Amino acid sequence: MSASTLRKAKKLVESGNVEKIEDGLYQIRSSSDPEKSYFVTSDTCECPGFKNFYKFHHGKKLKANCSHLEAVRIFMQNSD
Repeated sequence: MSASTLRKAKKLVESGNVEKIEDGLYQIRSSSDPEKSYFVTSDTCECPGFKNFYKFHHGKKLKANCSHLEAVRIFMQNSD
């Protein structure tokens, strides 16, 4: 994971952009467009970055990731 992704994720959590909808489902407001939000589970996100991850990292044996997924992980750690 890049430092940029982690920095964006921390900012999303600190800004209060992460909301738990129900067990295992979160809604995250976009940091770049206040009109957008994404639904995120523990391992999927509907944002374009997550959807295009394998297009850009094909063959590198990496698991798809985005700042929204990392924000959920940080949010869950802080909620324990």
